Amino acid sequence: MTELLKLDIDDRGVATVTLNRPDVHNAFNAELVADLSETFDKVASDGARAMILTGEGHSFSAGADLNWMRAMAEASENENRNDARRLAAMLRKLDQLPCPTIARVNGHAFGGGVGLIACCDLAVALETAKFGLTEVRLGLAPATIAPFVIPRIGVNNARHYMLTGERIDAERAVRIGLVSDTVPNGQLDGHVADLVDLLLAGGPHAQAHCKELIHRIASGQHDEAETDRRTSELIAALRVSREGQEGLNAFLEKRKPSWIAGDS
Repeated sequence: MTELLKLDIDDRGVATVTLNRPDVHNAFNAELVADLSETFDKVASDGARAMILTGEGHSFSAGADLNWMRAMAEASENENRNDARRLAAMLRKLDQLPCPTIARVNGHAFGGGVGLIACCDLAVALETAKFGLTEVRLGLAPATIAPFVIPRIGVNNARHYMLTGERIDAERAVRIGLVSDTVPNGQLDGHVADLVDLLLAGGPHAQAHCKELIHRIASGQHDEAETDRRTSELIAALRVSREGQEGLNAFLEKRKPSWIAGDS
């Protein structure tokens, strides 16, 4: 990892990943993409309970770095293909992290920055933040982020904002489902902390299975019989698992489960 990214994991197992290029509005370049990919691998392998993704300074992420775009414009199609695949792989890792993820949107997000938000499970933004899928204004398409943005905001909204490149204010970002909440300046950290507390109250293995279940059902690549079989097997396995037994017994005994007390 380089100074382009900061990673902090607290004693509760909550990881905070901070894009650290404030001078260019936390825009992507090839090095930052590689750092993010490596960091998401570390968060997964370390068994983090939750992860917060945010930006240093006044922007969340402006998308692609100008120098990176200039270099790619001069590169071959094959070089561009390999570069895009690395970006797509990084986004897929974020989308499929087993732990819950929160986008702490501390400022504007455009292009790939919107893609990062769409890959997170929850997102809270400053009410002054602006968003945009502005690639068409450069003669491009938001191709690598589309598999994550379209399910997040829906087909109709994707058609509108991908085709027009229109900027989206924070209030509208909530309406279309890109972010879940907006807060005034000074309240972002408190709101994120409240979300973290809610997430830490859940069983970590159950949450990982929830994420996997959501991905599978949302993909549409299943039939009813197969879905019923898989979901029945999942709940049966969880009920008799160590975590499931602890959670059920804690509820019946009117006490906190061990993962809240920090014993698991």
